[in-house]
This record gives sequence, structure tokens and C-alpha cells, in this order.
Amino acid sequence: MNTERAILSIAMLAAFSDGAKDESEREHVKHFAEQLGSSSVELMGIYQDVLFKRISLNEAAAALTDEGHRRYAYELAVCVCDSDGVRCDAENQFLRELCKLLDLESDKISAVSEQQADAIALAGTAAPMRTPEEKPVAASTATQPVVDEAAQNKMILNYSIVNGALELLPQSWASVAIIPLQIKMVYRIGKAYGHELDQGHIREFLATVGVGLTSQYLEQFGRKLVGGLLGGLLGKTGKKMGGAATGMVMSFATTYALGQVASRYYASGRQMSTDLLKQTFTELVEPAKNLQAQYLPQIQEKARSLDANSIMSMVRGTGSPI
Repeated sequence: MNTERAILSIAMLAAFSDGAKDESEREHVKHFAEQLGSSSVELMGIYQDVLFKRISLNEAAAALTDEGHRRYAYELAVCVCDSDGVRCDAENQFLRELCKLLDLESDKISAVSEQQADAIALAGTAAPMRTPEEKPVAASTATQPVVDEAAQNKMILNYSIVNGALELLPQSWASVAIIPLQIKMVYRIGKAYGHELDQGHIREFLATVGVGLTSQYLEQFGRKLVGGLLGGLLGKTGKKMGGAATGMVMSFATTYALGQVASRYYASGRQMSTDLLKQTFTELVEPAKNLQAQYLPQIQEKARSLDANSIMSMVRGTGSPI
């Protein structure tokens, strides 16, 4: 069994580990198959092998002899298990077994721990709470709020810097924390303009402008997979496609463009059409990439100051404001 087939087999086994048929998990596996250059026919063969138990987790894990490939196989499995929300007991058990088979149990695994990932997932899906520095909007002024645009732009920039910095961390914080932070940012922007937003609306808004939660999650893991696995197989080309630098630029730019679009949308009383939202977001991404270079020192400095506790506090909105 070659490396690519072994990794995709592990991903497919992860999708089946909870005993449920979840489309988002299958979509993750399909995306990574495309990243590895596997055809739909090859993926269907792997699907059938797993479905009819012609391959075991032990066999797939044994086929990975390179430490980097084993680590990426584990992170990919985590991505698949997390794609439909908080992991269930069966998925946690699967990941523990995989960790042992890949001989990573006693090592420092680069993926975020299951407790940390679950806590962030819960924080990101619960209704956003007012952060300490925010003040409730008075009923008499809710229809015509006065927004400090300079302060709001600074807030959007700060979220962008943090999300760019997350990509530079050795752990997989970017994969689990960026989306919840973007949700919190949109919530704060909407609230500033007098809109009390729930999770359903915010997720809809992100998907409308083109920042789909599933697709962005896939891209974050995909960059790491391409930069690592394909970087080793394809040399400099593969490494250029993925890696922390690319992730940093994209996460900063996506967050910044999202914040600016949200500001315009809620300032207009949510009057922008779907097409205009998408167009505006697309037009803002490229300038945001250029802006990222200007703030590279701040992103690098922020990365040095981030740890598990500070990231959790930001996601929950209970720590120091950013």
C-alpha cells in the first residue's frame, strides 16, 4: 500500500469511526483525495475497502514509515472526526488507537488535544456572549447606533493579526480556533450596529460571502497536508503550495475582508444583496493580502505571545479583549 492510499484509508476509517453517515466527513476525505491527486475511482476503491472491511486501521498505519506522514495522517483523521462538531466517544477512542498505532502516543503530537478542541468547538457554536469591553445597545438608540469606525477597524485588524498568528503556531490551533474567532468578530460588528445575531445567521452570512465553515476548515488542513506530505513528495513546488506562510496570508486576508464586508452589511441595515456581498468580499481579499505584509512583524510578535489559555479566552470572550 502506497503512502497516499494509506493516509486516505485512515481518513476514510475516521469517517466511519462514529458509525454515522455524515456528508461533511465524506466531503473532507474527498477534498484530501483531490489534494493528493487521487481520482474518484481510486477514492471509491478505498471507500469499498473500508466499507467491506478489506483493510484495517492497523494495516493502514503500518504502511506509513515516515514520521511526518504519520503525523499528517493523524491530523487528517482529527479533521475528519471534528468536521461534524464535537467528537463522540467512539471517535475519541478511534483517535487514541490511531495515535498508538502510529507510534505517536508518547510523543508531542502537533494536533490540539481532544479536550481543547471540544472546548473551542463548544465555544464557537454557543450563542456569542457580550465580551467585557462591550456595552449593551440602548433600546432608544438601537435603530440608529453611533459606531466608532476607527475603533471597529482596529478590532477587525486585531482579529486578522491573531488569526494570521495562529497559522504560525506549531500546534493545530489554526484548524480549530480561526472559525470561532471569525464568528465572534461578526457577532461584535453586528451588535455594534444594533443587530443581535444568533449562530444560524452568522454561519449563513459567512457562507454567503464565500467563507464557508467546512471549506475553510478543509483549506486550513489542506495547506498543512500539501506543505508537508506533498512537499516531501514534490519538493519545492509542494512546499510553496502549503505551509505556515501561505496559511498566515490567507487567514489574515480572509478575516480582514470578512470584517470589512460585515461592517458595510450591518451598517446598511442588512440591505446588500447576496451577489453584492460575494463581489465585495472577493474584491477585498486581494488588498487584504497586501496589507498582511505590512503587519507581518505584529503577526509574528502575536504568535510568540499566544498559548492555549490565551486562545481559549479569546474564543470564549472571557479574557483580555483583542
